[in-house]
Amino acid sequence: MKLFNTLTKTVEEFKPLNPPKVTMYICGPTVYDYTHIGHLRKYVNDDVLRRTLGYLGFEVKCVMNITDVGHLTEDCDEGEDKLEKGAKRTGKTVDEVIKFYTGFFFKSTDTLNIQRPNIVSKAIDHVPDMIELIKKLQEKGYTYETSEALYFDISKFKGYGKLSGQPLDEKLTCAREGVQTDPQKKHSADFALWFKKTGRFANHVLHWESPWGDGFPGWHIECSAMSMKYLGDTIDIHTGGVDHIPVHHENEIAQSESATGKPFVKYWVHDAFLQVDGQKMSKSLQNFYTIEDVEKHEVDPLAIRFLFLQTHYRQQMNFTWDSAKAAQEAYNRLRQFVIMLRKQTDRTVLSQEKLDKIDLYRQKFINSISIDLQMPKAVSIMWEMLKSNVPSMDKLDLLFEFDQMFGLKLNEVQEEKIPEEIRKLAQEREQARKTNDFQKSDELRKKIHEMGYAVEDAKEGFIIKKNS
Repeated sequence: MKLFNTLTKTVEEFKPLNPPKVTMYICGPTVYDYTHIGHLRKYVNDDVLRRTLGYLGFEVKCVMNITDVGHLTEDCDEGEDKLEKGAKRTGKTVDEVIKFYTGFFFKSTDTLNIQRPNIVSKAIDHVPDMIELIKKLQEKGYTYETSEALYFDISKFKGYGKLSGQPLDEKLTCAREGVQTDPQKKHSADFALWFKKTGRFANHVLHWESPWGDGFPGWHIECSAMSMKYLGDTIDIHTGGVDHIPVHHENEIAQSESATGKPFVKYWVHDAFLQVDGQKMSKSLQNFYTIEDVEKHEVDPLAIRFLFLQTHYRQQMNFTWDSAKAAQEAYNRLRQFVIMLRKQTDRTVLSQEKLDKIDLYRQKFINSISIDLQMPKAVSIMWEMLKSNVPSMDKLDLLFEFDQMFGLKLNEVQEEKIPEEIRKLAQEREQARKTNDFQKSDELRKKIHEMGYAVEDAKEGFIIKKNS
């Protein structure tokens, strides 16, 4: 197994700390608004990584956080708390916002067949762990206090910037007009470990007592405290979006390694953005699509998952409804392959040549997923295998094996009930086609279409489906 490691900027051999066990931490959602398909692409990619590791014989312990306090509208600790912003926008309480959008997140991921983590860790349940970690940092001299907050002093951590590659003297955050900044901060990139319930946060709804006064934790300390609690001081894999690299994950490294004196993460895995119609996804452009929008467009959510598999996770992807419809058609065809192959009974003693061909397809597939999750290539190998002369039942076995990584629920595909009259017409048409009576074949195809169905020719016979 090889993975691109953001820390080293190279594709590396994956060597976990305690093989075959793998510890994996996923940066989860901030539950103040709807989960959209851009988020879902990232979680599908996390799921594919987790499935691939399992297929290759690793035992993955996966932890994902739920951010329900402390994440401000500016990642550099300025602005208002996103949860309180969500409460104002919806007219709900903060607790109601957390419950509703957490539920919507898991409804969305379940619909896309994304496996739930072994542990879901909510930030508000782990504030005592965060306080203890902050105490360690303070005892070691990495912090300073202002009237507004307790900060981590990035100048005290010599490795700051090693993930993003940005030198400390070039590090500027929130340097935009109109963004409120604590005037007592020593460096603009110093980040809050604990916010005090004062000033702009005087009426903050969620707050706890601490050695630094009544208040609430900063966003960055949350992931460090929760990952350490469940996975140890050093973890194998930490995932997130590319937007997390310069601030959130850089800060996680600084505070974690300062507290423990150990490397925080061996392999950093980051996903590229999803664009919509060539533009950044945003509410102002009205291109902010959720799984409910997908269903309203009569696209199966698993077809969207299939679409995501066709672009490498480190490549920016452009979403259009045309591409979604094309993915739906391809997914329908894949489902029809399953139905058709189940009808075949040619499981016989295989020649060595065909055994070798099956092993070749399997090995090509393994090679593609093992080298930095080349899923587009894996999808191509799947189609190549389905069009080959491998016996039908063996094709089906291989397809289901591949789907352990794809996660498309192909083994659950059930044949749609086709009226007997349509079946007879399709069989009659197939016979006409075999005898080169193309005029009759075309007439029967048209008649079937007029009755609300379509018949498609395939190498193994034909496929019947309802007209779209």
